Amino acid sequence: MNTILWVLQGLLAVMFSMAGIMKATQPVEKLSEKMPWVKDYSAFMVRFVGVAELLGGIGLVVPWLTGIMPVLTPVAAVALCLVMVLAAIYHARHNEWKAISFNFVLFAIAAFIAYGRF
Repeated sequence: MNTILWVLQGLLAVMFSMAGIMKATQPVEKLSEKMPWVKDYSAFMVRFVGVAELLGGIGLVVPWLTGIMPVLTPVAAVALCLVMVLAAIYHARHNEWKAISFNFVLFAIAAFIAYGRF
């Protein structure tokens, strides 16, 4: 079980960290080409989401790996579940059903990590 959790933590951490870095550093105009939702929000909000995803990705691995406040790992997983719920709500309002299925998969993985690490 521990090995499965570590693999999932690593995969999710890489995904969220890469997405977070992209949203936090790239110009909003460039992001809007690949992510239409960016047009509906301010640059501050896009950066905020990016930083939240980056911190969540880091939080999935570093606390448990170092043994320093390991409770932060499942907390980060729960926070990423919330991010996925909010993203799914946005996509549902815009009839983007394929995006919701991706959000659901990420939510399920994060929820499994939270359950396994709590």
